[in-house]
Amino acid sequence: MKPKRRRLVYGSLKMESFPSGTTRMCFGKVCCELDRSLNGETMGLDWESGSKRRTEEISFLEQKPENLCDFLVENGSEEKPAANGNRIHFLEERNEEMLSKRLLKLSRLNKVRSAMELFDSMRTLGLQPNAHACNSLLSCLLRNGNLQKVFIVFEFMRTKENVTGHTYSLFLKAVAEVKGCDSALRMFRELEKDPKHKSNFDVILYNTVISLCGRINNVYETERIWRVMKSDGQIGTEVTYSLLVSIFVRCGRSELALDAYDEMIYNKISPREDAMYALINACTKEEKWDLALKIFQSMLKKGMKPNLVACNTLINSLGKAGKVGLVFKVYSVAKSLGHKPDEYTWNALLTALYKANRYEDVLQLFDMIRSENLCCLNEYLYNTAMMSCQKLGSWEKAVKLLYEMEGSGLTVSTSSYNLVISACERSRQSKIALRVYEHMAQRDCKPDTFTYLSLVRSCIWGSLWDEVKDILKKVEPDVSLYNAAIHGMCLRREFKIAKELYVEMREMGLEPDGKTRAMMLQNLKKHY
Repeated sequence: MKPKRRRLVYGSLKMESFPSGTTRMCFGKVCCELDRSLNGETMGLDWESGSKRRTEEISFLEQKPENLCDFLVENGSEEKPAANGNRIHFLEERNEEMLSKRLLKLSRLNKVRSAMELFDSMRTLGLQPNAHACNSLLSCLLRNGNLQKVFIVFEFMRTKENVTGHTYSLFLKAVAEVKGCDSALRMFRELEKDPKHKSNFDVILYNTVISLCGRINNVYETERIWRVMKSDGQIGTEVTYSLLVSIFVRCGRSELALDAYDEMIYNKISPREDAMYALINACTKEEKWDLALKIFQSMLKKGMKPNLVACNTLINSLGKAGKVGLVFKVYSVAKSLGHKPDEYTWNALLTALYKANRYEDVLQLFDMIRSENLCCLNEYLYNTAMMSCQKLGSWEKAVKLLYEMEGSGLTVSTSSYNLVISACERSRQSKIALRVYEHMAQRDCKPDTFTYLSLVRSCIWGSLWDEVKDILKKVEPDVSLYNAAIHGMCLRREFKIAKELYVEMREMGLEPDGKTRAMMLQNLKKHY
């Protein structure tokens, strides 16, 4: 009894489908291919005998390949249709170009099963879809998570030498999903070694590999691939340079980010918005405020709206360079863009004024921020204000800010206490400096070398000799403290105490600096 034919119509293409048990199909000698499923269970169909048989479990997902050959198993047999539950159809249309267009359309519509049936039917009949259609099928499979089928399609394309750079790109994405980015990068290095593979490399593939490097912040491989890409004569796209700049900035290689920007401008490629943000950040780290400003102005000319982070970064960069006028111009632009200044904005403005030695303006702006509740005050804002108090010698203001800071619940660090003690030292308020030091100890804040240096100098100018000796006894032997104490004593003409400290210092095994030794020799000649 002859089996019945079922005719399936795909648009203008007619395909006749046969039950899996029929022996009438005249496709030549066709053996079924193993179905590599995600759960490892596979079922093969023997078309010659019409019987079903189980095959051994083989899955790309269970292997740990070290090179390309481990992924692409080649046994010398002809290509076989996957026995994955899809039907093999008799195709009345045999025009490869027409069939490729149909495969392309099905893939774009995410008709996974129909696309795979058409693909299997074509290769069963010895027909070869073009590279464009196969790449579209690979993309469809990736979108739908059918990763094991990606490897099947790729192996078919590789065997038929029908691969493009886009094919390798899609394949590496599948490898990254299955085995991780490191495995995909190892696979790329294997492909690089074969000139036959490398001849198909294009900028899309390089972009994919750079993106994989970015996922794991592999800056060294990113730089290597960029150099190889250039040596191969490939010119990057705006995607290439956006990836490079973002990865280099994120990994702290700002100099490489700026090199990528220079190459992008040389190739007359306009940077994308995300690259511009990263470049402003890179310019700040490399102290290239002029380039950062140029990029910022370019964003405005293109109608972009730089976010507050970019504005703050540029303000900070200009402030460090002492460009106060430009700082407040950028601040005005940020306001006009509708951004509400935050604590980072205000700190950048205060820092800019401080760098320009406008200490009174710093305190005036800080008072305005505090009185109008323009933002939540933090340690950085307080410290910038207290640094200005230190420069001005305004110890009362510094002490007031310190107690206000403690009362607000903020954690007061050693550096904050040091700023107040230094302000007292500058204004010759030795006893106040000691009281701040005692208060600091009561709050379990550990002093450092800078704390003791400021206290020693302050006590010397306040003629508190015993206090100086007590400080030196309390702390671990420190050559810098003894040098400072001896210098101060000599300047105050307390040569007897200076000599005692010098002897004590040498007995501890501390080596005086050249200035201390010279001062002691000079004073010994005059007075002994």
